[in-house]
Amino acid sequence: MHRNYLSSRFVITLAFFGVALSLRAAEAPLPASPKAAHVVLVVWDGMRPNFIDAENTPNAFALAQRGTFFANNHSFWPTTTEVNGTVLATGTFPARSTIVANREYRPDIDPRGPVATDSPETMRKGDALTGGRYVATSTVAEIVRKAGFPTAVAGTKPVALLHDRAPERPETPKSAIVFAGKAFPASILGPITEALGPFVPYQPNPADPKPNTAANRWTTRALLEHLWKDGVPRYSVLWLSDPDFPQHVTAPGHPAALAGIHDSDTNLGLLVEELKKRGELDKTDIFLVSDHGFSTIERSVEPVKYFTEHGVQISNHFTSPPQPGQVISVSVGGATGLYVIGHEKTTIAKLVDLLQASEFAGPIFTRDALPGTFPLREAHIDSPYAADIVFSFRWSAGVNAYGIPGLILAEARTGSGMHGSLGKFDIHNTLLAGGPDIRAGYRDENPTGNIDVGATVLYLLGIVHPDGADGRVLAEALVNAPLPEEKPVTKRMEATRTLEDGTVWKQYLQVSSFAGKSYFDEGNGEGKK
Repeated sequence: MHRNYLSSRFVITLAFFGVALSLRAAEAPLPASPKAAHVVLVVWDGMRPNFIDAENTPNAFALAQRGTFFANNHSFWPTTTEVNGTVLATGTFPARSTIVANREYRPDIDPRGPVATDSPETMRKGDALTGGRYVATSTVAEIVRKAGFPTAVAGTKPVALLHDRAPERPETPKSAIVFAGKAFPASILGPITEALGPFVPYQPNPADPKPNTAANRWTTRALLEHLWKDGVPRYSVLWLSDPDFPQHVTAPGHPAALAGIHDSDTNLGLLVEELKKRGELDKTDIFLVSDHGFSTIERSVEPVKYFTEHGVQISNHFTSPPQPGQVISVSVGGATGLYVIGHEKTTIAKLVDLLQASEFAGPIFTRDALPGTFPLREAHIDSPYAADIVFSFRWSAGVNAYGIPGLILAEARTGSGMHGSLGKFDIHNTLLAGGPDIRAGYRDENPTGNIDVGATVLYLLGIVHPDGADGRVLAEALVNAPLPEEKPVTKRMEATRTLEDGTVWKQYLQVSSFAGKSYFDEGNGEGKK
């Protein structure tokens, strides 16, 4: 797909544009008969790939050594938990699943302000309003159990619920989910808490930062000792909160964050040992992935204050019924969505003007592709509930106090860890895999993405996605598949505009394409006179 947008002030130049864009290119041949009896997806929330090594993560390192390390994997933008949690759960674009941010303004659910997209209450109301289509595409777990196979999902964080949110489910095939100390069906929680004690939620404490050790271990044991009690299901998910939680309290590279990485690796080791003890390790494909990377906040910014000072009626929450032209700002850390009531065009244009004149905005996306911006549809975030404007904050490759590169501006505490931006340290995240279907000792340098995980898992399970996956099967990493001869193509896209005061606004995206798909590598913006 080729697109060109031209105006007197606005030029986009790119041959391939979009995140994991579906092109009509043939994918690599696939081996005919996957061997695994089980697939397990393990998520380490916020794990940067540069921390995978024999010292920090011996169990993950061993898995990569006997399998494949994906050296150029991509989180989906916005690089946040619920966006990528749903991408991993469904294998489809956010515009199709309709989950485009961690927090969204959905006035049919709550007209006063944003809702958390991982909240059980939000999901309940959303399903009631949409006939059960709050997540508008089927998830891998739902697809597997509808095909007649058992599933198990366990997550320290509520995001796990996005994988399989049905409160009740039939006895056959057996399926269950544990999420942040709760469970569906609710009847399974009693025996778990009787055996493991109560789930203890994380309490962030910047004065004494620690990893989320107890909750992660509780969740891992709930999966291995209870959800797997009658055997390893065809498909399982284990979502661990670390190193995300301690990295938000501290920053990447802080001792507490490193301890969180070690804890998650220890839980991975417990899972591997349980499979080995059951005689199932050689029959199981294990994928270890993170939802996003991580950066450090170089400086905190306040967009609401900035817009208010420049005459825009804007807030984070409405106290009375909003009027056309009023704006609600919804932050997700390294990115922000601006919702204009009534989609009032004059206000939207003024907000774009102010963003392009600011010293904090990175790439700007708008529903109508206003001059100097990229359209929402090209990032596949143009759901019916999407903001009118979504922008990333600026970033740099500078290092933090612990020598870890990746600095961003964001709406949070200076010096703490954050993600959500188009910075390359937020986008480039962890993916590795091992098992009977995975090529051993292979380092995949080709572009891959979280969007590809669902398609690959379903292929290995021998099940077709009823809604069609938007990612590709990671064929190059599979046993008996030929290595690709195709080489990736990297291109740069720019959108520019000259402002009334003579400032030249420029934003860019670097995009890599391979096997018929394209992935955002990074993006930034600046204005200069």
